[in-house]
Amino acid sequence: MCGIAGFIDTQLSADAKRDLTHRMLCQITHRGPEASNVFIDGPVSLGHNRLKIIDLSDAANQPFEYEDVVIIFNGEIYNYIEVRAELEKHGYKFRTHGDTEVICATYKHYGDSCVKHFMGMWALAIWDKTKQRLFMSRDRFGIKPFYYFMQGQNLYFGSEYKTLKEVPSFDKTLNDEQVKRGLQMVWSSYKEETYYKQLRSLEAAHNMVWHNGRITISRYWDIDFTKPTSTLNRNEQNEMFYELFKQSVRLHARSDVPNGTCLSGGLDSSAISGMYSSLMPDTPLKSFTIFYEDDVDERPYVREVVKKYPNIDPYYFSPSNQLIEESFHKIAYHADVPVLGSAFISQYYLMQLAKSQGVTVVIDGQGSDEYLGGYLHGFYRLLGGLASKGQIAKAYSILNNLAEREHFSSKKKRDFIIKSIAGAIGNENKMYNLEYGQLNKYLNGTVQPLHIDDHTDDKFNNFLYHALMTTTLQTLLHFEDRNSMAFSLESRVPFLDHRLVEFAFTLKREDRVTDKAETKYVLREALKPILPTAVYERKDKKGFVTPGEVKWLNGPLKFLLDIDYSRFDFMKQQELKQLITNYKAGDTSKAAFVWRIGATDYWLKHFA
Repeated sequence: MCGIAGFIDTQLSADAKRDLTHRMLCQITHRGPEASNVFIDGPVSLGHNRLKIIDLSDAANQPFEYEDVVIIFNGEIYNYIEVRAELEKHGYKFRTHGDTEVICATYKHYGDSCVKHFMGMWALAIWDKTKQRLFMSRDRFGIKPFYYFMQGQNLYFGSEYKTLKEVPSFDKTLNDEQVKRGLQMVWSSYKEETYYKQLRSLEAAHNMVWHNGRITISRYWDIDFTKPTSTLNRNEQNEMFYELFKQSVRLHARSDVPNGTCLSGGLDSSAISGMYSSLMPDTPLKSFTIFYEDDVDERPYVREVVKKYPNIDPYYFSPSNQLIEESFHKIAYHADVPVLGSAFISQYYLMQLAKSQGVTVVIDGQGSDEYLGGYLHGFYRLLGGLASKGQIAKAYSILNNLAEREHFSSKKKRDFIIKSIAGAIGNENKMYNLEYGQLNKYLNGTVQPLHIDDHTDDKFNNFLYHALMTTTLQTLLHFEDRNSMAFSLESRVPFLDHRLVEFAFTLKREDRVTDKAETKYVLREALKPILPTAVYERKDKKGFVTPGEVKWLNGPLKFLLDIDYSRFDFMKQQELKQLITNYKAGDTSKAAFVWRIGATDYWLKHFA
């Protein structure tokens, strides 16, 4: 895992290029503290900070030259051994034992379509010296970040906002619409947009090429909704899911440094720890858990996993109020954007705990909720989709099962019915714009409409697609990257193996969310053999819950409520002030929104 920074600038001298690249790299030393180098060739400068994970020799340092191409690369190609073996059949020779050189040879052999052969996570740039052409790519799900901006014919890019701010021509004009999306939608980005008007994010599953002063961007992978629905029976589906997940965990375990797992006691993290331990029962595995004894404490479930797998060595940590207060500035600095929820603070301490125990790679459970229907708000689309097809009785039956399991109040159930009706009437774009439009009551104007395309006429699948590629997951991966890299850790997410995701989208709705309102059904049933009974039988969906939006905001982080309202000149000042006044007086009904206001104000003050 590493940090990259580079640019193409036809005006700067070689010395000026080297100086600027070093300054850009200095901002992201935390991403790769073990080696730092710069390559310059004509208009191009490529910089790399290395965190050694596979092939720990200096021969594998970057920028890495292979024949007439040079690469800087952040991520891991987990199937590099298999890809290398295929390339060797075509006569390619290798002098290192890692994945970086394999990427170069694959590019030489397949050109821009090389990325279709990779299973992994990446943000990379390859300078083709012969063609004077820069090829850039980001992995299928956007696990690793890639930011850029153009200035005339010049291109500048890097792993984080911080590194691009070192470029003299960087424009800090805020993208007000993204500020609003962060406040209301809890998104750290939207498609290619960031918190700055000038700065762009290369979207997941996209390639970008700079040639002769122009860039072209193209998509190289997507979910194919024309594939036929799986004809496998339930047992066969379970076997297929189990096998694909096993392959993914096996590949994600490849490392020349110590691995660990983030273990919350939930379904996903327990499945990862269980599969890892099943595959390598004699290999010690450290697990890491954050808890809050009087609020959210998942240790009983974690202990069930540890009891089942004695190779796991568990570590637990509960952050104190003093630590939370003292750490917030550093957490906010590393986040690059406003800290949009308190859960991301818990994740920061989780990564800190892993680092303190000598681990360099952590394996985490992000991704499955997005394509297997793990979120409650997915039921609006599921129920709405059934209702729109005339299956009202079935929709109501599923709602009753859900309400019973989740202990809905009568008001909560009514709200669910109303939102499900909206889901029946409108498409995904309308649903998200209705949600975004709720911010208008606090604005001087109105929000600009979102554009969420329909990729399929199935409402539930369309929701899952965008949760994966457009909305929820992109923010979770943003903070996953920043929190892990803050401690020079590589975080891996085996549920985001594209083969697993593609298979899941061939399944029927009821194979993922049953008529009894059981979510992630195929995962639960397929991985039952490796899950402790207590975890398998869990039906609650907690996520990374913390006491933050109430206890922290009224305690160690109460300084976030000292808001400079002038920074929110796009909002109605009286309504905003009243919101904060009500919160301070004890009305916590909008606590999450108040948190985002305070966190955004802090970011605008210190980092924007």
